Amino acid sequence: MDKLLIRGQKRLKGEVVISGAKNAALGILPAALLLSDVCTVENIPNILDIAILRRIMESLGAKFIDIDDYTLRVDATNVSSYVATGEDMHRFRGSYYLMGALLGRFKKAVVTFPGGCNFGSRPIDQHIKGFEALGAKVEIQHGHIKLSANKLTGANIYLDVVSVGATVNIMLAAVKAEGVTTIENAAKEPHIVDIANFLNAMGADIKGAGTDIIRIRGVKELKGNVVHSIIPDMIEAGTYMIAAAATRGDVLVKNVIPKHMESLSAKLVEMNVKIQEYDDSIRVWVKDRLSRANIKTLPYPGFPTDLQPPAAVLLLQAEGISTITESIFDNRFQYIDELKRMGAKARVEGRMAVIEGGSKLTGAPVKALDLRAGAACVLAGCVAEGVTEVSNVSYIDRGYERMVEKLNSLGADIRRVSDSDSA
Repeated sequence: MDKLLIRGQKRLKGEVVISGAKNAALGILPAALLLSDVCTVENIPNILDIAILRRIMESLGAKFIDIDDYTLRVDATNVSSYVATGEDMHRFRGSYYLMGALLGRFKKAVVTFPGGCNFGSRPIDQHIKGFEALGAKVEIQHGHIKLSANKLTGANIYLDVVSVGATVNIMLAAVKAEGVTTIENAAKEPHIVDIANFLNAMGADIKGAGTDIIRIRGVKELKGNVVHSIIPDMIEAGTYMIAAAATRGDVLVKNVIPKHMESLSAKLVEMNVKIQEYDDSIRVWVKDRLSRANIKTLPYPGFPTDLQPPAAVLLLQAEGISTITESIFDNRFQYIDELKRMGAKARVEGRMAVIEGGSKLTGAPVKALDLRAGAACVLAGCVAEGVTEVSNVSYIDRGYERMVEKLNSLGADIRRVSDSDSA
């Protein structure tokens, strides 16, 4: 197992280029299974989750051609299996998009319950509700989800909670259903718009993506030979914006869509961080003392739950007592105990973390307990005095492309070593 050794107290300065959006890619690649043809996807992030998804799709009969490091040609012509039950399905949450894609293509699917980061209950009841509304029979047996339908028919579906996963999965299943499907209380995240744009480029008829009502008029078939470029990753961008502020640095974050970052940018400005937006980049720098702030995670366009662990590290650098209220997941503060190993003064009260800023962090051995918690540990190491050792690095690899290289290019001091290596 690898670990990261971080020598802290380095101010980050320079430019960093953001990769393609993980969450968009994890929906777009399964969406290609709806097509009995070839398509090309650009700006694919080079991360572990994508490598795992490729293996799963290849086991179903899909073929991939690497055009370059960030461009894939996907050939789903000979996909014949609708059964995805291998061990890889347990390794990340986004594997559940194969349910909607395979159901849409074959009118049946058998998949293993998805895995991924463990920070609370993330049921798939809204996914199942949507599939059943479209006419599918759903059975759960021995850890497998079995979907089948004689035909899929458009329906009006109201999501009881705003769910990104359910919104995407229903959209995938409904693209080739008969009639019109309406998803109300739909999630509005930018990657949902990106997935809809990809499907529309192949001939789907989806309107309203990015609003809380999405309408999908079913089509008989999709056409191939499309080229689609994935949007920038707003969570990766936010992580580097926070890293710049937490280290009192000066960083130009490139290849971003500034509108996607508005909730974070507003919070950084509130904390006395300087922000300058350009067409496709954002400069973040700190000149004065950081002010305390209260953060509440909300569905987009609110503050992203995936940025609250890195944000906690930033709040530790501010003066006074700040709070983070987590309204999306019920157990996402496990990483606070890791930060406390480094001297953080913080406590968890139910769905709220109370953070006392101004105390010095010192290097210590910590574990990445999930993807974004891992990012928080890395950022804490960058601001701490001494050496921080971060283990469970595979979590970080799942969603951040070349994080060590990117941070080192900004002036960080991070080494990746195996347990057998000496420090």
